[in-house]
Amino acid sequence: MKHTSIFATLVLLFSLATGFAHANEPSTININAANATTLSALSGIGQSKAEAIVAYREANGPFASVEDLANVKGIGARTVEKNAQRLAVK
Repeated sequence: MKHTSIFATLVLLFSLATGFAHANEPSTININAANATTLSALSGIGQSKAEAIVAYREANGPFASVEDLANVKGIGARTVEKNAQRLAVK
């Protein structure tokens, strides 16, 4: 009986730990719809670069791919690469 309660406790702790890990995962950002505030949450993107992304999008239309983000002045391929898992062009 004692082994069963220890096992149940371990299963519960593992379940909680897994849930917390998923809760901390960053959400995907659609670069064709996000505002400057949302974009500024990306790694290497401050408020001014985020505003440049929005301005570029308004002037040139939606991004065809995540990689096209590097066409924005001040945003390099390395910045796109660092954020690739969080970016989408839905």
